[in-house]
Amino acid sequence: MAGGITKGRLFTHLRPDLRALKLLSRMKHVGDDGILRAVAAELEGEGIMIVSPTRYLSELLASEGVLSRRQPTAAEMQDVQFGCMIAREIGKLDIGQCVVVRRQAVLAVEAIDGTDATIRRGGLLAGDKAIVVKVAKPTQDLRFDVPAVGLGTIEVMREVKASVLALEAGKTLLFDREEALQLADQAKIAVIGLPG
Repeated sequence: MAGGITKGRLFTHLRPDLRALKLLSRMKHVGDDGILRAVAAELEGEGIMIVSPTRYLSELLASEGVLSRRQPTAAEMQDVQFGCMIAREIGKLDIGQCVVVRRQAVLAVEAIDGTDATIRRGGLLAGDKAIVVKVAKPTQDLRFDVPAVGLGTIEVMREVKASVLALEAGKTLLFDREEALQLADQAKIAVIGLPG
């Protein structure tokens, strides 16, 4: 399992069958981890083994260091460090994996609406030069919930004139890597892999 899941559908257009109703009724809360752990347990109950895609897709994992041509500035790196600290804290609460910051102010926190919506909200407040940080939650089960970004993420960042994308190295999938980094270079977006 890899890529985004539209969890907002839990609140609109939801038409569960009897099995899904039973599953939902057993859940203590409908946060990311709660939903995914319940679905994984259901699948495993049917004999379907869930394994981390990182086992087979290691070439898609963000590596540590600067991945783009542009290096982040010292001020941007301060924002990255601040954003990383905030992202890890919201991760502990099972809220999201991504934050948008600028000048060490939190502009947007990922919730059920996902990374792209978070970037758009934060970018609107930043005006430009927003810093986007995406990390795994401290208790993230990488069998079924690996943070992921790709070409679409960079396109949204370009749209809002964001300046840096910081990813947790070894725990974030970077889809369409070559094209995404090429677009980042064209838009002068620095992309970096943070140590885990």
